[in-house]
Amino acid sequence: MSKPSEKKAVPRRSRRSWLIFAALPFIALGFFSAWIAWLGRESGPPSRCYGSVVGGRLEGGRRLPLWGENYSAYSTLGYLAGRTFMHGTVRDAILAAYAELNETRPELRYVYAESGWPWGGPFAPHRSHMNGTSVDFHVPVRTLDGAVSELPASVFNRLGYSIDFDRSGRWNGYRIDFEAMALHLIALERAARASGISIRRVIFDVHLQPKLFATEAGAQLSRMMSFNQRQSWVRHDEHYHVDFNVPCR
Repeated sequence: MSKPSEKKAVPRRSRRSWLIFAALPFIALGFFSAWIAWLGRESGPPSRCYGSVVGGRLEGGRRLPLWGENYSAYSTLGYLAGRTFMHGTVRDAILAAYAELNETRPELRYVYAESGWPWGGPFAPHRSHMNGTSVDFHVPVRTLDGAVSELPASVFNRLGYSIDFDRSGRWNGYRIDFEAMALHLIALERAARASGISIRRVIFDVHLQPKLFATEAGAQLSRMMSFNQRQSWVRHDEHYHVDFNVPCR
C-alpha cells in the first residue's frame, strides 16, 4: 500500500526570499516616486525652459498638487510616474485659474492631464511637451442628465486619452461641458497674463470648436487666444492642449 503524499514544508528562509523578491517592484516604485517628488520640491532652483515645445528641455520643473477643491490629476499612476511636471510660472497660473473658478463656479470640476517630465525632453507618445510650457486638460463633462462629473480614466482607455467623443460631444453617457471648458480657458488666460505670460495656442478638435464658441463664455474665446485651424494628428476631443508663452532660453 502506497503512503499518502505529504506536502513538503517550504523552508522559512526560502519563503522570506520570495516575499522580498515580490516586494522589490513596490520598493522600487516607492523610491522612484520619492525621487520624482524631490525633483519638484519648492526649495529647488526656479524653473527655466530651453528651446521650444518640440526639442526643448526644462530645469526646475514644478507640478500641481494631486488634487484640490475643484480639480484633480487625471491619474495617480501618471502623477507618481512624473508625467505632470511643467514650468513653475505655468503651474502658478493654472492654480490661480482654478482658485478663481472655485470662487465663481464652485460646482464645476476640472481635471488636468499630462504636461511633461521634470527635466523636459522627449515625452512619448506626445510630439511636443518638451520644455514645460505645454499642458493637457481633460474636457470637463456632465452626465446626460446634467450632473457634473469627470472623464473616467483607467489603463483600459489609456488614462482617458483613447476616449472618442462623437461630433455632438457625447460618449458613453457623458457629454462635454463646453461652457465649463470656455470658463476655464478664460480664467487661464487671465491668470497667465497676471503671471507675466499668456496662452500661445489651444489645440482642440476642429469639429467640436464651433460648439465651444457657441456657448455664452466661449463667444469671446476666438478673440482672446489662438486655436488650431486644421485637425491635429491626434483628434484632441477628450482633452485640450494649451501652449503657454513663456520666455525660454
